[in-house]
Amino acid sequence: MIINNEKGSVEITNEVFTVLAGDAATNCFGVRGMAYRNVKDGFVSLLKRENMSKGVLVTFDNDKVNIDVHIIVEHGVNITAICESIISEVRYNVERATRVKVGNVNVKVDSIMAE
Repeated sequence: MIINNEKGSVEITNEVFTVLAGDAATNCFGVRGMAYRNVKDGFVSLLKRENMSKGVLVTFDNDKVNIDVHIIVEHGVNITAICESIISEVRYNVERATRVKVGNVNVKVDSIMAE
């Protein structure tokens, strides 16, 4: 995404958005980590910290960014509460760091993991 102002322009890559969103999501209570679904066999994998961007999809809609995060949650937690927390944290952290408005944050719970 390119942001133009009176002093010039700034280009923010997709990777910046994915890292910010993934970091915000994984820091929420009850989240075990980011998920990656293997399309071939349908298995869900827990991503290591350095690969967590594979669990985030970023799309642009005019001057807004839309973010999908795929997560694995801990067994026994309130999924609705976790998702609301993630939506709030991702929106806040991305907007604060980039000054780009966040349109939708969609949370996809791909798996539940026991401790």
